[in-house]
Amino acid sequence: MNHHGFLRVAAASPELRLADCPFNADRTLSLMKQAEDRGVNLIVFPECGLTGYTCHDLFHHKSLWQAAEDALVRVVELGEKVYRGLAVVGLPLQVDGQLFNVGAVIHAGKILGIVPKSYLPNYKEFYDARYFCPADNATFSSASIAGQNIPFGTNLLFDCRNVPGFILAIEVCEDLWMPVPPSSLAALMGATVMANLSASNEVIGKATYRRQLVAGQSGRCMASYIYSSCGVGESTTDLVFGGHCIIAENGVVVSESERFRRGGHLLVSDIDLDRLVHDRIQTNSFHDANRAPDLNFGKFRNMYYELEHSPREPALARTVDSAPFVPNDPATRDERCREIFQTQVAALGRRLGHIGTPPVSIGVSGGLDSTLALLVVCKTMDDLGVSRDDVNALTMPGFGTSAPTKTNAHALMRLLGVSARECDIRAMCFEQMKALGHSPFGIKLEGETVDSLTEKLRHLPPEHRNDLVFENTQARMRTSLLMNAGFVIGTGDLSELALGWCTYNADHMSMYNVNVSIPKTLVKFLVKWAAENEFDGETRETLLEVVKTPISPELLPTDAGGQIVQDTESSIGPYELVDFFLYHFLRFGANPDKILFIAKHATFSKTYTPSEVRHWLGVFLRRFFANQYKRSCLPDGPKVGSVSVSPRGDWRMPSDAAARVWLDEVEKAE
Repeated sequence: MNHHGFLRVAAASPELRLADCPFNADRTLSLMKQAEDRGVNLIVFPECGLTGYTCHDLFHHKSLWQAAEDALVRVVELGEKVYRGLAVVGLPLQVDGQLFNVGAVIHAGKILGIVPKSYLPNYKEFYDARYFCPADNATFSSASIAGQNIPFGTNLLFDCRNVPGFILAIEVCEDLWMPVPPSSLAALMGATVMANLSASNEVIGKATYRRQLVAGQSGRCMASYIYSSCGVGESTTDLVFGGHCIIAENGVVVSESERFRRGGHLLVSDIDLDRLVHDRIQTNSFHDANRAPDLNFGKFRNMYYELEHSPREPALARTVDSAPFVPNDPATRDERCREIFQTQVAALGRRLGHIGTPPVSIGVSGGLDSTLALLVVCKTMDDLGVSRDDVNALTMPGFGTSAPTKTNAHALMRLLGVSARECDIRAMCFEQMKALGHSPFGIKLEGETVDSLTEKLRHLPPEHRNDLVFENTQARMRTSLLMNAGFVIGTGDLSELALGWCTYNADHMSMYNVNVSIPKTLVKFLVKWAAENEFDGETRETLLEVVKTPISPELLPTDAGGQIVQDTESSIGPYELVDFFLYHFLRFGANPDKILFIAKHATFSKTYTPSEVRHWLGVFLRRFFANQYKRSCLPDGPKVGSVSVSPRGDWRMPSDAAARVWLDEVEKAE
């Protein structure tokens, strides 16, 4: 997993007894042993975990802080025997007559560094300034502990030489609550992982705010944030603690513990260092902040070490979403669909309003993409106060049109009240092929009629159903009719554009494409959402029938029974795989080896064998590289998500780039 950029981390909330340092050291070691057994590379413990945070005036007693230092030495010495990763432990530490609230970073029987708390809360139930000194009070850069001279300060970065992208920064509890947390500066100096040792008590609503803070800081820093808070054993007098542990990655909470559990527990997750590095490289403005003249970045010190990876099972300790464009939670999915639909409507309304709201034309096939686009057009016209009569909806049956899709197309146009027209394109295509001297599927057109050709095509054996001129003629004829009928609304989706599954200057082209950045898996949910939330009666039933329709361009002839024979997914791959590849390849720059690795941990891994996934990834990459020339001249359309192939925005790529490096990696992947 480390080969693929994953680092296994844990937020620990051990069982605790206030002021019982030997007991707390034992429980710390116990969780370190559990972390080793689970292959954890970094474990973070709570604030003052070796003593307890609520010891109050006992912190002024030498007995307590001396016992805490002894406990630290014990954890360092015995920890080496049970845990080979990096551990961050909290304690009060006396240095030069001052008591600091610190996090000690431990590895391989050594203390790599000590980081003191910068901001001391002294309000409401908190009284830190009564016991501790803030980090700025330190006039030294090292501290003597158990005969070791240990680097001390808030300017320490723990840089792992043999794990690319793993640079750790430490802050303590209240530091996170400040306008400019220490982790913000550390991130600008390269820290990708933030550890927070916390003792945050529970009151109504605080958990939600805490979660937002952790997720938000991980997003601002483009980092992973491991937040560990003390559990119920810390509770005393007026305060109750819940052991809230959170692991976030670039704005998203990837794992969170249940609060108020008795006993110690570990929250374990794998964080993706490759993603963090990719996003920082891509978002070049991230590094512009370090130009601020009042920030002294030269003071930071890197503590170097090498990490011995703990053995682990090959399974990832994080969820791999099989449908990354479609939220799992129904409420979130509904909200996402509503927002996307509103974005499409607002974008199209802006364009139509700018050019004087001319009549629009749209091809209606009875399939998913054209149905979604038609719904957007109708809603836009309503918002603009324009009659739906100005929507010139054309259904254009050809040689491959099936009865169910044609029926759905007519039903939609009637139910939505648009200006509907059927234009059978077979005769026009027949004449074009005849003018070109083309014999579709080897059938000479001399002496044939449209009807006789149609009948012969229906009886073609499957292996002979391959004729690109035949398909392109129909696709371009449809676009030609639409271009003459009004301002053309495009319907092609993001997945088709990524694969080049469109005919150049046909369904590839329009005057404005409302679906241009919506992947196929999400289109399906959008139509279903519209059916269930925006319509009822016959309209809803028709939309749900569209959702059930097999995905096909319907350019090849139907069989003798009038059934669709051209199945898109058998040619280019299942769309759930296509969109999975698309998301990780474009959004995070994942290489093929990593895509194949994480695909093994997605739910569809039970549906497809590894060799099938590998095959379809190869198909995806070959098509993606070969069809950039189509994406280089896309019409305008609204960006609705984090992935887009617009040549004016998210994706600029030479049309003649070779795919060899990526395809070689597919072949070599395990």
